[in-house]
Amino acid sequence: MPPSPRTRAHEQTHGHAHEHRPARGEGHAGGHAGGHGHSHDHGPASPASARLRVLLAAVLVPFALAVLCGLWFLWPAPIPPHAVTGVGFDQLTVTGTVTATRAVPCDGGAPVTGTAAPGSGAVGSCTAITVRLTGGKDAGRSVEQNLTPDQTAVYVAGEQVVMDYSPSAPASLQYTVEDADRSTPVALLAALFAVAVVLVGRLRGLAALGALAISFLVLGLFVLPAILGGEDPLAVAVVGGGLIMLLALYLCHGVSARTSVAVLGTVVSLALIGALGELFIGLARLTGNTSDETAFVHSLFPGIQLPGLLLAGVVIGSLGVLNDVTVTQASSVWELHAADPQMSARALYRSGIRIGRDHIASTVNTLVMAYAGAALPLMLLFALSHRGVWQVATSEIVAEEVVRTLVGSLGLIASVPLTTALAAFIASRDAHESPQIPSQRPSVRTRAHASHRRRR
Repeated sequence: MPPSPRTRAHEQTHGHAHEHRPARGEGHAGGHAGGHGHSHDHGPASPASARLRVLLAAVLVPFALAVLCGLWFLWPAPIPPHAVTGVGFDQLTVTGTVTATRAVPCDGGAPVTGTAAPGSGAVGSCTAITVRLTGGKDAGRSVEQNLTPDQTAVYVAGEQVVMDYSPSAPASLQYTVEDADRSTPVALLAALFAVAVVLVGRLRGLAALGALAISFLVLGLFVLPAILGGEDPLAVAVVGGGLIMLLALYLCHGVSARTSVAVLGTVVSLALIGALGELFIGLARLTGNTSDETAFVHSLFPGIQLPGLLLAGVVIGSLGVLNDVTVTQASSVWELHAADPQMSARALYRSGIRIGRDHIASTVNTLVMAYAGAALPLMLLFALSHRGVWQVATSEIVAEEVVRTLVGSLGLIASVPLTTALAAFIASRDAHESPQIPSQRPSVRTRAHASHRRRR
């Protein structure tokens, strides 16, 4: 029975026709009662989409091969052993538990660690702590140490501590308290972080944790040993950063055109950061030797190139923020395209760049505040000095961080229009270059699926 005029009007208004079972003998051609306004076709991608994928692969596959070749050429040999110096982190340590604390005179004859500052009132105000060793060859032995008032750490009975062990020192001075043992609270915080990521992100959060683990593996197994082995720090950072970027982005966001666009935007931005970093580190005559840790590592491994190490830190430090910005921009453009598939590349770019401007404003401020927070004690020291603000800002210890922050920010700013333009071009071509295939009568299985969806 043919549909009534009211039914036909409803079908024209809502853009799809309800399914009418064909009469016996009508065959395949008589079952479609009007134009179907949406398609359930899940077949292969159109030729234009295939061409775009080939274009993206033509750019990204050589880059991935170059990263693998660099990994093979720069893979480090085992780090040569060195004698323990007993300085900084290069010390033997054991664990212990504080069993008792008491107030003692600072001149009571017990071993004293630390030097009291003049006028600090050290006499009569020291603290003696007793520690029972829980690790090492002397586990179970108790040692005592006096802490002077200028030592800010305060220990209580039952607290876990880390003890420095100096085998060449006299027996009474072989063990000294180095620090509190923070293993339990740090592990608890890490577990809380992992649970929160998985609860909120679900499978995507689990993938992010996997990418985080991969990043640490690349840094620990390749980047750090290669730099210690005397390889060019910039080359190591580019190869290691490229590997982290490829694995992290595709693992977290899947293999898709939008992820590939984010990868391309990140690659170009990292190249810009590397070029600007090398230029301004040279112009500013930065040596990279501005901390005791850097000087100590260089004394153990003289082959390390300190300016290159600084540049490598700029590249790797910018990678995480770049990934965030490029993925956000590519996803924003694709969501705009999904909301209105007829938007042109120009319209997509204009809408996407407005989102990017907001992202730039907040992210650049985040970078500056992160540096200010980390360098707050140093900033307080300079605030007490008698130097001018500009003289302080251009001193090497501050200029190093200024160059690091500004170069990273320039790469971040450049990534927004670049990634937005790439995403707008590819998303619009995906819609406008695809040939429109005439609508055909769906199969019985497709009709049943559509009918089931309408009933729901």
